[in-house]
Amino acid sequence: MLLENKAAVIYAAGGAIGGAVARAFAREGATLFLTGHNLASVESVATEIVAAGGVAEAAQVDALDEQGVAEHLERVGGVDISFNAIGPGPAPVRRALTELEADAFAGPITFYMRSNFITATAAARRMGDQGSGVIVTLTALPGRVPANRIGGQAPAWAAVEAFSRSLALEVGPAGIRVVCLRSHA
Repeated sequence: MLLENKAAVIYAAGGAIGGAVARAFAREGATLFLTGHNLASVESVATEIVAAGGVAEAAQVDALDEQGVAEHLERVGGVDISFNAIGPGPAPVRRALTELEADAFAGPITFYMRSNFITATAAARRMGDQGSGVIVTLTALPGRVPANRIGGQAPAWAAVEAFSRSLALEVGPAGIRVVCLRSHA
C-alpha cells in the first residue's frame, strides 16, 4: 500500500473529484481527513470509506477561512498529503469577456486562488516542521489553452499553476513537493 501510515487532508472531499481521490487514497492505506462546505456529502464519502475498511474522518471546513483551516490542521496533527479539489466557483457566466463586469470576471480568480493559497500554505507550514509532504493542486486545460466564454475561470486556473510553481520553489528545500494536476489529462 503506497500511502500506509500517511495522513491525507482532502478539501472538497464530498465532490466528484475529491471523493474519487479520497477513495483511491483509502485503497492505498491513507488515513483520511475529509473536509468540505457540505458536511453531509463529506460524511457520505467518509462513511463509504470506513465501511470498506478504510480510515476517514469528516469535518466541515471553510477553505476560505485561514483560521478555520489552521485549526483543523492543528487537530489533524501531522499532514503528509494536502489535496485541494475545490473548483473555481460556480459555473461560468457564459458571456464574452467584453460583456463581463469586473466583479464577475474577478470572482473565480479570487475564490480559487484564496482557497488554494490558504490550504497549501497552511499545509506547507505543518509539513515544514516534519521535513516532508506533498501538496496537490488542481487546474484545468483552459489555464494554458484559450477557452471561450468562461469568464475568470481560465485566469484562475493559470494563477493556481503559477502559484504552485512558486510554492514548489520555496518549499522544495524543506522536503515538500508541490504537484499541480490538470484534470483533463
